[in-house]
Amino acid sequence: MKKVSIFILFIFSIWIISCNSSSKKTEEEIVALETDEVEKSIPEISLFSFEEKNEYPDAILEMYSPLGNQVFRPGKVPFEFNIKNFPFEGGIGGFQLKMILNGSDPVGYNSPIFQRELKEGTYRAVAYLIDSEGLALKSFGNYVDRDFRVGDTRPFPYQAEPYIALNLPNNNQEYQEGEAVTIDFLLLGGEIDLDKLKVRIELNELQYEVEEVNPVRVLNLPKGEYQLSVVLLKQDGRELDGPFSMVRKSIVIR
Repeated sequence: MKKVSIFILFIFSIWIISCNSSSKKTEEEIVALETDEVEKSIPEISLFSFEEKNEYPDAILEMYSPLGNQVFRPGKVPFEFNIKNFPFEGGIGGFQLKMILNGSDPVGYNSPIFQRELKEGTYRAVAYLIDSEGLALKSFGNYVDRDFRVGDTRPFPYQAEPYIALNLPNNNQEYQEGEAVTIDFLLLGGEIDLDKLKVRIELNELQYEVEEVNPVRVLNLPKGEYQLSVVLLKQDGRELDGPFSMVRKSIVIR
């Protein structure tokens, strides 16, 4: 059985990524894996966050339905949004509006009005606009959240704590070996600096922490299955108590 040791080197720098002039690396961590099989070369794993230019900072997403804590019968639940200052109808290609229910995988929509078949339960919807690369727009007004109920259920306990929503990757998403894995998330109900927060990303035994709401890319993951956790923490390391302060997904490198 392979013995794996991990040596971590933090490199803090800012430079332009050659493949995308609008993206800036803001922090990078290199992880070197060594095995007993000296003849087998394993590339270093690179994790880095990058600042993506928001082409639509003035885009507004308004949610008309459901209303806050509105109660519906089990079955089809109507969703209605209003979108301003964003080329939704003639668009930038693909799905431009996504919605997450209770931390599940996001679902994309081409229309601001649609229905979802839902069973009895208490739900938190997070809806947001995305750019042409599929990354969530993160300026104020680009996203909206709302709690509602289906059937005879109780509302979520009141929580003033912020939480996260994971746009990328989806659960059980597969990547080819050498393909970059993008981890893209939203912070709702708070701010990194004002609330003294940080985000910890875990991929099996690997850990990476950021104090900014920027996408993270992971390069050179070896083949295998990985458990991804994205955890919202206080800067002192204390975990938050809310039900959506942590998101877990599985990914596979083929």
